[in-house]
Amino acid sequence: MEPLHGSVANLFLGDSGTLSKASQSSLKFAFDGIVGDRHRGHTRKAWEQTDKQPGGTERRNERQWSAVAQEDLDKVSQALNLAKPMSAGDVAVNLSISGIPDFSRLPRGTIITFEGGVVLMVEEYNPPCSRMSQYVAKGHEAATGVPLGEADFIEASKFSRGLVGVVEVPGVISVGEGVSIAPEVLPKWLRA
Repeated sequence: MEPLHGSVANLFLGDSGTLSKASQSSLKFAFDGIVGDRHRGHTRKAWEQTDKQPGGTERRNERQWSAVAQEDLDKVSQALNLAKPMSAGDVAVNLSISGIPDFSRLPRGTIITFEGGVVLMVEEYNPPCSRMSQYVAKGHEAATGVPLGEADFIEASKFSRGLVGVVEVPGVISVGEGVSIAPEVLPKWLRA
């Protein structure tokens, strides 16, 4: 796979205790995540419904940041026939990236390098959950005025919800900054 190139469309920061994230012109990344964001930390408590560990277990934080393709957000907004298109902040995501096809399908280990020097590594896909779907249903309505169902977002965003990962090289990311995606390269000893 050839390197892919895109740009930062939008950035968002979220406080503790809320799913909403506020629009920012730049975000500061440290080795433990985004400064001021509720998902920052080297560790986190395991979630009962989705983690391998029992709920509440202290574990490594693989979700120091979250990102989604702007094109995927636009498709989800169209699929839901929303009166107003949703932003990454509306779905509790930190970054929206434009110009990277199949962004949500990038594998674990993919390196995302930003023009200003920040480097992020993909840990896993960010699946749509019922709590987020209910949050979207309360905050958006269809162009027809019909309320969204509590599970509509889950169905509309399958395989396009984005990615989560860790910080490899800290620094500042700004809106409009260039992004390049390097394919994961197997070490020589694993290649046939």
